[in-house]
Amino acid sequence: MYCAACQRRMQGQYNHGAAYYRCRFPQEHALANEVEHPRNVYLREDALTDPLDEWLASAFAPDHLDQTITAMADAQPVDQLRPHTAAAQATITACDAKFAQYRAALDAGADPALVTGWIAQTQAERARAEADLQTTQQTEPHRMSRSQIADLVQALGDIATVLRDADPDDKAEVYRQLGLRLTYQTETQTVRAAVDLSAHRGVMVRVRGGT
Repeated sequence: MYCAACQRRMQGQYNHGAAYYRCRFPQEHALANEVEHPRNVYLREDALTDPLDEWLASAFAPDHLDQTITAMADAQPVDQLRPHTAAAQATITACDAKFAQYRAALDAGADPALVTGWIAQTQAERARAEADLQTTQQTEPHRMSRSQIADLVQALGDIATVLRDADPDDKAEVYRQLGLRLTYQTETQTVRAAVDLSAHRGVMVRVRGGT
């Protein structure tokens, strides 16, 4: 749960036996960061969980599942190369062009020892660029296909069954694997819920129903 005013994660707190989400933002910090923020923002947990579970169960019910998966696929950001990725790819392309030039130079009678030195330098440069590219591609988000999203949803099992009368730990696991992010807007007393499965691509495990 995040506070819409400051985008910080809200903290759990119990008052008179009831669970609350709370965001406390000192006034001097709000002024320094030009943030309009109440001294304390509270949201009672049980005012959220029932509507949230109903929404999730409805969205992932069999008769709505196709529509939900399509909406999730369409909502993804367009793939864009990060500067480091683009730079690494450009370096690899340039190195490959240099290798072609070196072969042409050898065919034209250039000193083999000199050309060998050029090749070694370019090979080292290309290897560094390939390592950079592999690192950035591992962390760079990519759009998931509709079938990939469907596979991940299938791995979760029957969400409606899990949420209905489930242990709180089981519910928390469903929320985590869905990449659920909740943002509380105190002015309107509304919560925006968003689901992002990309963070769990390839590592999702099946969640069993509650008992």
